[in-house]
Amino acid sequence: MSKKFIDIMDTTFRDGFQSVFGARVLMDDFLPAVSAAKDAGITHFEFGGGARFQSLYFYLNEDAFVMMDRFREAAGKNANLQTLSRGVNTVTLDTGSKEIVDLHAKLFKKHSTTTIRNFDALNDVENLKYSGERIAAHGLNHEVVVTMMDLPPGCVGAHDAAFYEKTLREILDSGIPYSSVCFKDASGTSSPEKVYQTIKMARKLLPQDTHIRLHTHETAGVSVACYLAALEAGVDGIDLAAHPVSGGTSQPDILTMLHAVKGKGYDLGGLDVERILKYEEVLNDCLKDYFMPPEATQVSPLIPFSPMPGGALTANTQMMRDNNILDKFPEVIKAMREVVEKGGYGTSVTPVSQFYFQQAFNNVMFGAWKKIADGYGKMVLGYFGKTPVKPNEEIIELARKQLNLEPTTRPAIDIADEDEKKSVKYAKEILEKEGIETSEENIFIALACKEKGIAYLKGDGKVMVRKGAQESNKTKAPQKDSGAYTVVVNGQKYNVQVAVGHNSNIELKDIQPADENSSKPAINTATSSSDIAAGLSASVFKILVKPGENVKKNQVVVVLEAMKMEIEVVSPNDGTISEVLVSQGDTVETGQVLVRL
Repeated sequence: MSKKFIDIMDTTFRDGFQSVFGARVLMDDFLPAVSAAKDAGITHFEFGGGARFQSLYFYLNEDAFVMMDRFREAAGKNANLQTLSRGVNTVTLDTGSKEIVDLHAKLFKKHSTTTIRNFDALNDVENLKYSGERIAAHGLNHEVVVTMMDLPPGCVGAHDAAFYEKTLREILDSGIPYSSVCFKDASGTSSPEKVYQTIKMARKLLPQDTHIRLHTHETAGVSVACYLAALEAGVDGIDLAAHPVSGGTSQPDILTMLHAVKGKGYDLGGLDVERILKYEEVLNDCLKDYFMPPEATQVSPLIPFSPMPGGALTANTQMMRDNNILDKFPEVIKAMREVVEKGGYGTSVTPVSQFYFQQAFNNVMFGAWKKIADGYGKMVLGYFGKTPVKPNEEIIELARKQLNLEPTTRPAIDIADEDEKKSVKYAKEILEKEGIETSEENIFIALACKEKGIAYLKGDGKVMVRKGAQESNKTKAPQKDSGAYTVVVNGQKYNVQVAVGHNSNIELKDIQPADENSSKPAINTATSSSDIAAGLSASVFKILVKPGENVKKNQVVVVLEAMKMEIEVVSPNDGTISEVLVSQGDTVETGQVLVRL
């Protein structure tokens, strides 16, 4: 009896990179592995979109459109190259106008894309209508998505097979053009039984020739079991990644899944174990210098309670490393459970997962619900669409007051269309002012990446990748001929003097406990009411004042950026700026003085 052919999409170069390295992998480093994957018989790749659009401009100083075209050259003209789009959010965290949504589809078609997988994190079908229409209109395959996850214990009203059937029926009734259907669980928290029931439902509801896929992650430890359940239920395609960007926060390894279906009636993409082994050897060599975050290789039993997607987890931990606050990560994950419970049950996938994480971050850093994150607040107020259930009334009221916005039921894309800063005309004006060519690509970069996109186009982009040698060097003390140091033994600090070579004159009695005040911080910390300091570790995004300038109480003087949030720092009272102690792009620590009055 012949085996059922199962299409395998290799997610290595998009979701794999995003889930393990926070999307920060340079194209020259990985393109040889694409050729190796082609030689191994892989013909379906996820190669862009999602965080692998903005991240190239934010962290790699690379052009995503150039990367996509070079990927096509390596993968071959017949490969199915797929990207990920967030409905009306396209490849950003914010809602796009109709102009942005259309330009996204047009440019991705131009730059080598075959298929766009298109989802809405709220499962609000209204957010899929125009985006799906434009994807199809520009000649791309539209893979429409129902997003999945499990809710924390005790939460009901969404995210069961009945809810997914309701969502799928709404998609079908809307008339959205589609070429395939995907059920996407970015946090990997759905149980195998729920997956089985959902795929069974879809198989009955959809025309028999409809291609149905499942996407999940290993973060909660059940991905292989979920894929086996989906295969039994009649799925046609699954997503896998290659070592070293498989497992953990990413998709199961191709080799692992080939092993899991031994003896079963499935042909996974016609793939051969020996050829995949060679491909993985090449990929491993390509990435050998990259710092592997330990959290990227772990399976966490806490994820079903706080459903953090694999693709967002390391992106967030990498940003926390950038800002020297990684120690706060366990607290933020723990705090995320309440944020999900009160937020209306949007699926934890970008941008909603980022809203959840940002709010949990604020609850840890500033006190529970003292500061509503902009994205989270707008979500509960309805500005990103309709949440599966109504958010907590108290949280809605807090968001209304803090953001000074009233709840809305208007379509998100209609609201975006009224924002002139989301128009092609606005982007053209910015580019012209900066002396940058107003090509469609540059217009989209400016609209999708804002100030950081403009910085890239001006040649001011930065490369912020982590490689193993760089990380290990950070832990090594600088080499000096001699000097005074503080060492810690069994929790006790000691002052010691170090000299080159052996010095037999130093005796144990000469080593004394360290004075706690002897090691001064290298930063300027606030000492008076005239010092305006950072409330958390962050990077300096904008400086809005200069020495000699008069400011009013509560006037914004500096804008910090942390966890993709802009955090305003205000003057505590009226005064005149005497000093600005930081520069744009600096990383600052909690309590560090930014400006003095």
